[in-house]
Amino acid sequence: MITAKDHSTGLLFDLWDHIGPKRRNLLDKSWAGVFRKFLLHELPIERIACHFTEYSGRPSKELYAMIGALILQQMHDLSDEEAQRALAFNLDWHYALDITDDTDASTYISERTFRNYRRIILDEKLAPVIFGELTDLLLKGFGVDTSKQRLDSTHIQSNMRKLRRARLFATTIRKFLRKLARSCPEVFSSCLTKEFTDRYLAKNSDSCFSRVKPSEASRTLEQVSQDLLFLVESFSAHDTIPKMSEYQMLKRVLREQCTVTGSGAEAKVAVKPPKDVSPESLQNPSDPDAGYDAHKGQGYQAQLMETYQIGERDPKIPNLITHAEAEPAYMHDSQGLQPALDATTERGCCPEQLVCDTHYGSDDNVLKAAGKGVAVIAPVAGPAPAEGITLAHFPTDPHTGYIVRCPEGHAPLTMRQTKKHRLIAAFCKKTCRTCPRQGDCPVQLEAQVPKPVLQGHRCERRRRDRVVRHAFSPDSTMLWMKYRCPTR
Repeated sequence: MITAKDHSTGLLFDLWDHIGPKRRNLLDKSWAGVFRKFLLHELPIERIACHFTEYSGRPSKELYAMIGALILQQMHDLSDEEAQRALAFNLDWHYALDITDDTDASTYISERTFRNYRRIILDEKLAPVIFGELTDLLLKGFGVDTSKQRLDSTHIQSNMRKLRRARLFATTIRKFLRKLARSCPEVFSSCLTKEFTDRYLAKNSDSCFSRVKPSEASRTLEQVSQDLLFLVESFSAHDTIPKMSEYQMLKRVLREQCTVTGSGAEAKVAVKPPKDVSPESLQNPSDPDAGYDAHKGQGYQAQLMETYQIGERDPKIPNLITHAEAEPAYMHDSQGLQPALDATTERGCCPEQLVCDTHYGSDDNVLKAAGKGVAVIAPVAGPAPAEGITLAHFPTDPHTGYIVRCPEGHAPLTMRQTKKHRLIAAFCKKTCRTCPRQGDCPVQLEAQVPKPVLQGHRCERRRRDRVVRHAFSPDSTMLWMKYRCPTR
């Protein structure tokens, strides 16, 4: 049976008067009061209720309190056992979840129930829905200005063991063999020898791959790679085994870490050099979605965008995270800007000005964001030239982006666009040869074209004009700076 209280309709008698006005005031001003007032009654319980029958079966936990407890568990970074005790004894939790009685039915949730409801939320893919809906409620409730936001990423260390390649191969093989022994015991016993299975499933099997001399490391890696190829080839024609996720991981490790030549009985395998292995490769079969970053290690990264206030901050208006997206660690930050803008645009909280670091501020990102009405404020990679002429000194037409003239006032003879949508300007060779500034000019004398193209022109303008604030003109192909810093 479905159990759900009506938390949006007020009661004739306030059931929280018994705690006294002073303690009640503290609760109202705390996170518990915010959660109770703005968020509790808006939780999407209908996506959970479909997993229960309405009039038969054992009563479910109160659905608002159950989803709320799982949110508070993540908010306070608690284990299942700690969340269980907080729900049982913590007055803040009771007030936030509108629990008005002290019965076990209302205040006690077993750790198994926590796991079951968490699995339902994951199966329903409710996490991004809950984040988006609750964030939008807080933005509206507090009147948060979303016109100015900032974007950055943070590394999330995956809770997994760091495996060297020999152990990665052996662990992946071990997981497959265990699944094969449970699912297809007849195939397991008939197709594999005891010597082969003991190499990976015996008690001390892991030690033969982790405690080897440096001189024997390559030989061990060669052995496990051959075993990997043997398993992939042996069961590739089976009806059900290739559909197992453990078998797919065997193929993935073989594809990412090894080079296979030939086929059938003549197939040979060679381990790839470490430099040829992609950062997207499997890091641990227990966490197949994790990636690798050369600077930060294994795991994930989260793209976070939040609001901010200029000048003296209003304590009554919080800065809120408007976008959060987890992705493998190998993803470059430049790929995170457009999805963040698309997600916030869809929810109606897209910024007008977005502050971010150099990785997000590529020329392509700046132009695409400008097309959506967002001014990206980010440093340009590389130092600004100390002296000499750059493309920033070449005036351009604000509508076409074409170079109008050089710093000496000479117009280009022709302008053409390449297949990669780059613009090239050609100047008179005779004029350039006699120019007194020819030594500092980026124009190539032999080809009469500037070395960089239009993209470089925009970057040079951004380097030269260090911006405090800037406005975007929808009719222009460039960002025009409104204010400059007094110092360079």
